[in-house]
Order: sequence, then C-alpha cells, then structure tokens
Amino acid sequence: MGFFGKILEKLGLKKGEEEAKTAAAPAKPAVSTIRPMTTRPGTESVKPSTAAQKDDVAAHAPSMAAKPAVAAPAAISEVDVVKQLEKLSLGKGLDWKVSIVDLLKLLDIDSSREARNELAAELGCPADLMKDSAKMNVWLHKEVLRKIAQNGGNIPQSLLD
Repeated sequence: MGFFGKILEKLGLKKGEEEAKTAAAPAKPAVSTIRPMTTRPGTESVKPSTAAQKDDVAAHAPSMAAKPAVAAPAAISEVDVVKQLEKLSLGKGLDWKVSIVDLLKLLDIDSSREARNELAAELGCPADLMKDSAKMNVWLHKEVLRKIAQNGGNIPQSLLD
C-alpha cells in the first residue's frame, strides 16, 4: 500500500485489501423468471378467444421474456472528512486545514521530511517544488486534500483553492 493509501485508510475511504478484492469481483447477473399468467387473482382462467388474439399474445410473449434484469446503480458513499478531522483535532492544537505536517500528525502518520518527500513523489510533485520544503508542503497539502475529495471525501472548495 502506498503512502497516500494509508491516509485514505485512516479516513475510512479505502477498504482493506480483502474487502477491496471482494468488492472488485464482478457481480453475478440477476436471474429473472417470467411465468405465463394463466389466471388473474379473483378471476377464472384467461384465454384468448380468437386466433388473432392468440397470435398477438404469442408475438408479445418472447419480447417480455427477452428483457434483461437491470441492476440498480451502486451509491457512492461520501465520508465526512472535515467532521472526522475536526473531532480528532479537538484540544491538540493542530491546524490540519493549513499544514500537511499537522494533517499527517492528526492521522497518526509519519510526518517527517523524508515521509513527506515520499508522499510528494508518489503524488507527482513537480521537481522544482521538491527542492523547496515550504513550497512542497503547500503543494502537498492541497494535493492531498484534492485526492481525498476525488476518493469520496467531502472537502470544502475553500480548502481546495
């Protein structure tokens, strides 16, 4: 698991490896059984009275049986990251909204310069920013928040600008 994967896992945005494999497995298609209705509730057997009606019923029966079952779309869950981080930061004096170091500390993840360099490299930080610690930290903070949002976390636009 990459460095950023640890962040997502701490925030509840990434499933464990076993859950991810299970979730990635293709779902079995739903099987639909269509039975011809011979009686209606409260009535006698329904039978077409003429040959034309019989042909009409026969013509429509195959089209009804051929319709595949449609699976409902899976809902995308959104994790309230801000609420989680606010709760974690109570009484700790960490400003996670501004500082990548504080954000990592809050998540109990290594915030050393080496760790931040590794995370920056993983996320594709431009080489010129990697040379300047302050500029890299600003870029890294914005990029981590942006990536969290891309992975289902609700990050306010004001923190992404």
